[in-house]
Amino acid sequence: MNVGIIGAGAAGLAAGYDLVNAGHAVTLYESAPFTGGQASTIEVGGGRLERGYHHLFTSDYAIIDLIQEIGLSEELKWFPSLVGTYAAGRVYRTTTPLDLLKFGALPLLGRIRLGLLALRLQRMKNWRALESFTADQWLRTRLGGRAYEVVWNPLLRAKFGEYYEEIGMPWFWSKIQTRFASRKGLGGERLGYPIGSFDSIFDELARRIESAGGRVLLENPVRTVEVANGEAAGITALGTDREPFSEGFDAVIATVPSFEFPKLVDLPDHYRSRLDSVHYLAAVVLILEMNRPLTDIYWMNIADRSVPFLGIIEHTNLAPRSLYGGRYVLYLTNYLDRRDEMFALSPDELLDRYLPHLKKFNPAFQPNWIERMHYNSVSAAQPIIGANYSARIPDHRTPIRRLYLANTTQIYPEDRGTNYSVRMGRQVARMLMQDEKNGWNAWPAA
Repeated sequence: MNVGIIGAGAAGLAAGYDLVNAGHAVTLYESAPFTGGQASTIEVGGGRLERGYHHLFTSDYAIIDLIQEIGLSEELKWFPSLVGTYAAGRVYRTTTPLDLLKFGALPLLGRIRLGLLALRLQRMKNWRALESFTADQWLRTRLGGRAYEVVWNPLLRAKFGEYYEEIGMPWFWSKIQTRFASRKGLGGERLGYPIGSFDSIFDELARRIESAGGRVLLENPVRTVEVANGEAAGITALGTDREPFSEGFDAVIATVPSFEFPKLVDLPDHYRSRLDSVHYLAAVVLILEMNRPLTDIYWMNIADRSVPFLGIIEHTNLAPRSLYGGRYVLYLTNYLDRRDEMFALSPDELLDRYLPHLKKFNPAFQPNWIERMHYNSVSAAQPIIGANYSARIPDHRTPIRRLYLANTTQIYPEDRGTNYSVRMGRQVARMLMQDEKNGWNAWPAA
């Protein structure tokens, strides 16, 4: 087959890699001048750093297996991680069960209830029993009281804003599962990071695709998926000269966000309604290069709605700062509705909003600790996945034969993530090859 893939992020590259290895011709179209999507990188201190913070859990088997498969196992290093929570006006370490017992923002009974609930969810394997609940409903009923109001309610509100009451409980369950999987007994968690950045993975996948005869076309945004007799037949894109060109394909995989997909192809109402049912939040990230650390914590949850960002990730409290010329690297992260006035702020205006709050995490902080700032925003970063979502999830096989969709709204019950994008890309590639062998007979009725 000759397969066109729209998007050279984790899912598109993983699908393309498997398809060329199976002997098929592949062309990937990427609108950006780089591969990797949300895990793409910038230069910091002579090294490569992700535009958005990334790490791996020990349970991220899909991408760990792929890293081993492409010969980059030596690149992947595992580091101890410190987790903190800012609540009730101070920073608490919340990495281990012992830390939780010392969590003074709650009375002792509340701390015990918080720990027991997390343990209960970690042992629960049938997530479908949770699917009819929102996280807010379930946690209010099972946890309630100050344990919910001091910790999980403000964290949900910080991450999802006005949509926090809509988030399905399987999302919360999946977060507990991944966190516990990276912890050993009563100890802290260990997280993985490829020393050459995630770029090393994506560059190797692109190299292998091209060495097998495939193509990775950067700065070639797709304008339409061509359809003939109800089947995907080709792609029209803009070349680097901004002139349109068309190519024929036997099948097409799109990895674009749900709200972008109907712009590329005319879809039946029943399928389009599933795409339209999921709202996306944007991600806005400031990356600060600093001459000293803000804290000694890698991942800081912020359970305080007076703070205008939802998290601080001090990357060089996980990965060695020697990778970045000795710089200390800190992410200030937010998820915002695209209508939020903060989404429209310039990087300098956003930093001005954030700066006064950094003293809450270190009273000695001074703005001159910041030597350089980078800004990144992603308009389709976090899908809002509600209760009973399995009944509404869009099928990878779209109503147009030989046209597949693979995006973050279809990663369920887990939350979006590079590991799950790799897993999904490879699953869709296998699905496509099996459908071709079966004469495309598995296609749903239009």
